[in-house]
Amino acid sequence: MQTYAAVVLAGGAARRMGGVDKPARRVGGRSMRDRVLAAVADAAPRVLVGPADPAPPGVRVTREEPAGAGPVAATAAGLALLDPDTALVALLAADLPLLTREAVAVLLRELTSTGADGVCYVDAEGRRQTLCGVWRVPALRGALAGLASGRAGGLTGAPVRALLGGLTVREVAWVGAGPPPWFDCDTDQDVRRAEEWVR
Repeated sequence: MQTYAAVVLAGGAARRMGGVDKPARRVGGRSMRDRVLAAVADAAPRVLVGPADPAPPGVRVTREEPAGAGPVAATAAGLALLDPDTALVALLAADLPLLTREAVAVLLRELTSTGADGVCYVDAEGRRQTLCGVWRVPALRGALAGLASGRAGGLTGAPVRALLGGLTVREVAWVGAGPPPWFDCDTDQDVRRAEEWVR
């Protein structure tokens, strides 16, 4: 399999959960954060952007600047810790408790078979799940630089769609067994639904 790095974004405010540390919420006895990190156990390095006390073994930890600046600023912070020759990175939200190594492998295979800048899952309604994707690092770095220089306020508060808007993205539908790997938990109801899936 193609070598790759992983950047897991865990710094959201979780407003719909009352501001709790959402990635630390447990699904099936494990935190969502740990489930996502397990799905990319073969990535090197693995970078977690957000609070982590203690830091998971073997995982590089950093924070976006300033804290709470949003997923684009967090992406920049994560990429800053990658080795210079890293070609591919899985960019993932930390609240994807149903993500599996198989689902990540599907994305890697799709990207290496195409000339696209990145691939991500798309749901049944056609919505891109951009924080469940694999990207070419040079393309992401270029997009970050362009966005930072052309936007008042730099990367702070920038939407992910602004970062990826100029990139060539291949959409992938999930056809594997089991629940959709891009299912994210924004509410307590989502957590309960994920619990039912992992039983």
